[in-house]
Order: sequence, then C-alpha cells, then structure tokens
Amino acid sequence: MSDAFIEEPARRTPVRHEADVLVVGGGTAGVAAAVAAARAGADVLLVERSNALGGLATGGLIILLLTLDDGRGNPVVGGLCQEISERLAARGAAYFPPPGEWGRADEAPVERDRSFGLVWGHPPHRVRYSVAFDPEAMRLELLSLLEGAGVRLLLHAQAAEPVVEAGRVTAVTFQSKAGRFAVRARCVVDASGDGDLFAAAGCAHESESVLPWLWFTLGGIEDAPAAAARGVGFRTPGAGRLLLPWGATEKIARRIDATLPEDLSYAEVECRKRVMGEFERLRKEEPGFERAHLCRVAEQLGITESRRLLGRSRLGRDDVDRRSPDAVALTGHWTKYGALYWIPYGALLPRELDNLLVAGRCISVDHRVHHATKEIPACFATGEAAGAAAALALRAGVAPAALEVAALRQHLLAAGAILDLET
Repeated sequence: MSDAFIEEPARRTPVRHEADVLVVGGGTAGVAAAVAAARAGADVLLVERSNALGGLATGGLIILLLTLDDGRGNPVVGGLCQEISERLAARGAAYFPPPGEWGRADEAPVERDRSFGLVWGHPPHRVRYSVAFDPEAMRLELLSLLEGAGVRLLLHAQAAEPVVEAGRVTAVTFQSKAGRFAVRARCVVDASGDGDLFAAAGCAHESESVLPWLWFTLGGIEDAPAAAARGVGFRTPGAGRLLLPWGATEKIARRIDATLPEDLSYAEVECRKRVMGEFERLRKEEPGFERAHLCRVAEQLGITESRRLLGRSRLGRDDVDRRSPDAVALTGHWTKYGALYWIPYGALLPRELDNLLVAGRCISVDHRVHHATKEIPACFATGEAAGAAAALALRAGVAPAALEVAALRQHLLAAGAILDLET
C-alpha cells in the first residue's frame, strides 16, 4: 500500500440525530443493547451499516444459537436471548431439544441434534440447549423487539469516527448515500463486531487474523435428514433444505485481517468461488443432490474474530469456572461440557473513555475465551448488559464506568438474565 497522504480541508458536519444512547451495529449484540436501554427508559437510536438486522446470525447464515446451557443441563443465558428463542419457536421457525433432555447422554437425541449442528466438541456427548433457527424469522423478531421497545432505527449508514472530548464520546460521524452526518449522544455502545469505534478512538486493543467462512443453504435435496445424518450439512427449519458451512484451512491460501478491505475483497471472491465449487461437487457426487439448488449464499463472510478490546477487566483462559461478583453475563462453551465464564462488567469498558461501552464478539477477553464469548447467545447477553448499563448510568447521573455494578446486576436479574448457577 502507498505511504502517500492527502490533506483534507476542515468541514462542518451536520447533526441529523440526537439520543440518550447511540448503539452502533445492528447485530444481535446491538439489538439487545438497544432494546435493554430503551426498556430501561432511555431514548435510543440504533444505526446499522447494512439493510437489515442480525449481522452474522442472519446475513452470515450462522443460524445456530450455540449454546444457552452449561453442558450439564443448566440454562446459563436468559434474558433477551431466551425471549427471542421463544418468539422463534412460537412461529415454528426454530428447533431445540425439550428441556427434559438437556444434559442427557442418550445416543438417539444426541445424534438427532448433531444433524441440526447443535453438537460440537469431543465425546462423550450430551444434549445441549442450543437452537437452530430460520434467519428471516430472526430478522423479523429482532425488528419486532426494537419496535416494541420504541427504539429508533437507521439503516444504510456506516460509522466513521467518534468525536472525543475530555475522555467522553460526544458524537459519532457516519457516512451514507446522503453524505456525512453526525449523531450526538450521551452514551454510546460499540456493537460493531470489529470494534470500529474503540479502535478509531485510540482505545487499547489487540487483533487476530482468521480463516474466513461462507455459509450457504441448499434446497431440492431428496432426503435432507439422511444426508445430515451422514455428515453432509445440517438440517434447518424447512423441508428438503440443508445448511452448509463452507470453510477449511486447506482450501484457502491465507488468513485475513477482517478490518482490511483488501483482505476482505480477496476472501469474498475466493470464498464465493469455493461455495460454487462445493455446490457442483455435491450435485455430482452426493446421492440425493442431483436436483439440488442454491437457496441462499450468505451475504456476509463468517468472520469469527478481528479486534478485541483491552478493557478495564480482561477475561482469560484461567478464569474458566471462576465466579466473579462483578459478572454481568454468563456463558457456557459450545465445544466444551461444563465450562463456564462469568463475564465481568469491566470487560465491556474501555480504559480510556468513560461513556463508551462495548458489546458482542469484541469485548475484552483473550483469544481462548473468545471462542465462547463470540457466540450469538453470549453476544445477546453482553449486549443486554451494555444497554442496561448505559440507561442506568444516565438515570443515576454518572458515567457508565462509574455505575454501581450491584445495581446493574439487580436490574439484569429482574429482566430475566442469568448471572450465576444455583449451588
């Protein structure tokens, strides 16, 4: 890349919106943050760069909630994630095993759930409380959550830079087809997935390069359950369809930095070529796929990791199964039975700014813990905690960094969150 620079003239940026709480990013963490803040009484604006809600859970076709339990039959993620699961189930747009089976090691239900993509890791396996869902139903229910809470929504606007004054974010600039504009807010939640705001503000962080994935769905399969049972894709709500996660170390030349447009461009092109190649291979070689057709290729690459905050607290691998009195979210591990992480409030707080909160896959954890906290249920939980914290801090007249964690925990528990297991 060139080392050259250009000089840009100073400019005045119009303020198009103001809010108590601004949430940047309309994935599951961002929606949870916006809804939690609005339900707690804040005036909330959610801004999303794309044309729809859900992020990787919808546009990325990562249509699996892995997982809402601890692997021993105990639910560990409640609140908004549980609410959305129930809404999807009421629509007939989700599958999850019945509560009486959670934690059981019976072979038949384990194999059934494996065919839905709900069983991972090393044996011996047990039934997990994980959910397979329809992505369009998820989009609709996320929108319904926002509308029911009174959240204002703005799509098709890309966050550009935070405006920082005296250790606070006072506004965020955005770029859109209508040009550049700003949103003023008293508190901001970075739910961008890649930590776009905290990185642009100069907050301490680290980053990882990853192998990109691109998921797709096929229809017209002669016996989809049988194909899934023999390990060809996953069953998904809808007859005759399979979900296929393309991506393998040996099939792409290199890892990518998911914050570089050059790397993303390479990955988009390469992964789409690979999806089409795999589709043609399945039609030629796999029994029952002769008349299969592509239903949908994910609009978003399956990026699992990029930037991670280095916050006021950092959850590390040695913290597994270690209770924290400051925990504002709890999560299990989708590939490990019995592993639990109590996520402290400080993991959502940058060291450098008092009124910026972080939610979703870019919170302050190490690379090993990230494998658990990047999953959608954990993103729901940290989003809900961040949004509630923003609203409670404004109500108390303090910065989020100065909020009493006990008050936040009490609020989250009253809203149905799970912050500990009964002993």
